[in-house]
Amino acid sequence: MKVGLPTLGRAESSSTHLPAGLLLCYGLLWTWLAIAPVNRRDWLLENLLAFALVVLLTLTYRRFQLSTLSYCLMTFFMTLHAVGAHYTYAEVPLGFWLQDLWSLSRNPFDRIVHFAYGALLAYPVREILMRLAGVRGLWSYSLAVSMILAQSGLFEIVESIVAALVSPELGNAYLGTQGDEWDAQKDMAAALGGAVLAMVFTFVLSKGSGKSAIPSTP
Repeated sequence: MKVGLPTLGRAESSSTHLPAGLLLCYGLLWTWLAIAPVNRRDWLLENLLAFALVVLLTLTYRRFQLSTLSYCLMTFFMTLHAVGAHYTYAEVPLGFWLQDLWSLSRNPFDRIVHFAYGALLAYPVREILMRLAGVRGLWSYSLAVSMILAQSGLFEIVESIVAALVSPELGNAYLGTQGDEWDAQKDMAAALGGAVLAMVFTFVLSKGSGKSAIPSTP
């Protein structure tokens, strides 16, 4: 027993290093991007939900730890969102480069991030469903995709309400429509496509490894 305790202590300590490191790296990047954003008021609006998510994950970490992969996926998405918030989604330099490269009619960065929302967050959503609701089998995949689509639609509604109530003049910058009347529907379709792709990939890997258990915590 005495021999095992130090080993267990080191394992528990190391399990917190990566999430803490991810939080630190994201915090440093977020702070850097918070300096002189293209539009300060739009930046504040964009970061309301991001701030709420970070606080929620931090407060619930001890009671409900997600897997290391889930934290990595969420951090990657939050990084993309932080970049979009700094420049406003319609003016991200990488998006302009892609627009010229592919001869597109608009900056595609916002669409890429919506796709990433589904592709990167479907796995954490599935993990939460499996661990909290006991969802198993194909239901765990289909419900994860459904929740991503529902959340995407909800966020589109919330964004429009926030833009109308808080700062109507920032509507185009905040919503990133770039003159496309079907922008919200296309954003939701991008998130749906990303979620479906992520769950198909997860399903194939789980079948190939013969494992369908609940993802392990860090």
